[in-house]
Amino acid sequence: MAGNTFGKIIKLTSFGESHGRAIGGVIEGIPAGLKIDLDFIQNELNRRRPGQSKWVSPRQEEDRFEILSGVFMDRTLGTPIGFVIWNKDQHSADYNHIEKAYRPSHADYTYDQKYGFRDHRGGGRSSARETIARVAAGAFAKILLKELDIEIRAFVYQIGTVSIEKVPDMEAIRNTENSPLRCPDEKKTEEMIRLIETTAKEGDTLGGKISCVITGMPVGLGEPVFDKLNADLGKAMLSINAVKGFEIGSGFSAVSMKGSKHNDLFEKEGETLHTVTNNSGGIQGGISNGSDIYFNVGFKPIATIMKTQKSFDSDGNEIVLEGKGRHDVTVVPRAVPIVEAMAALVIADHYLRNKVATMENL
Repeated sequence: MAGNTFGKIIKLTSFGESHGRAIGGVIEGIPAGLKIDLDFIQNELNRRRPGQSKWVSPRQEEDRFEILSGVFMDRTLGTPIGFVIWNKDQHSADYNHIEKAYRPSHADYTYDQKYGFRDHRGGGRSSARETIARVAAGAFAKILLKELDIEIRAFVYQIGTVSIEKVPDMEAIRNTENSPLRCPDEKKTEEMIRLIETTAKEGDTLGGKISCVITGMPVGLGEPVFDKLNADLGKAMLSINAVKGFEIGSGFSAVSMKGSKHNDLFEKEGETLHTVTNNSGGIQGGISNGSDIYFNVGFKPIATIMKTQKSFDSDGNEIVLEGKGRHDVTVVPRAVPIVEAMAALVIADHYLRNKVATMENL
């Protein structure tokens, strides 16, 4: 199976299945001597783990990570960092009824057609549990970016039909961990909770939108052709389970604007140029311009629902599926640290790429 490695200088290769012994990974490219805060890394993993509220999967995993290599006396060695998170609370029997079933909007059918054999327990390799390796690796990238005063913050902008009205200031965004849904708007959070509770009683699920803001960006990260910074951010976000859309800056609203309104005009402050507006979302020509990067990520409703659905099995027989097991009503609040982690991996990778892009830095 190809496609388990992400990045060019900072690389994450992940492994493991949802109901296998463990999820883990190998991180390459983190510079030697970086001071590692183990409590911070564990806290990042805690932010995405199941069992955090009554609206998410009650699977009880401590998600304690274990570093196998690449760190000595809490500092990176510059060698590959191996880590593992052991699975402890699998209820594999919950999935016996779908051993041959093709669940609507899951990877069952496509996986079977591609490989001819699959682990049906919790989705196997295609399960969102794989994202725990991304969050662990993203925590290392965040520690590196903190040294550069680059900050990445994501928050829930919308769940179902309930959406906040505008992007809040950074102080409010930094306080989103105090919200049960990681939404910076208290009133909208209450509306979202009511919608989630109603939907749960119906046996259904909800999608939503996560917004992300990256501050402290230097000018010059990204390449002008295939490795545009916005393109790599897009790939990172679209590789997350259940993501169906990505937009940066003005995004799809740009199609209804005229160029005279959309253009980000320059102004000079001292010897530094910066833009008056930020419709570009901090990236122009694939290269960061020093403004804040902001983008949105759209998540579909979770495909596993507690309603009866018609489908087919691998023998071609028509079947009736009944929702069983432990599942989220909406994945969006738990996906916030995953979005941040993938963004951190992209920015840190491009920062190191940029260090070797010119003779001046060699």
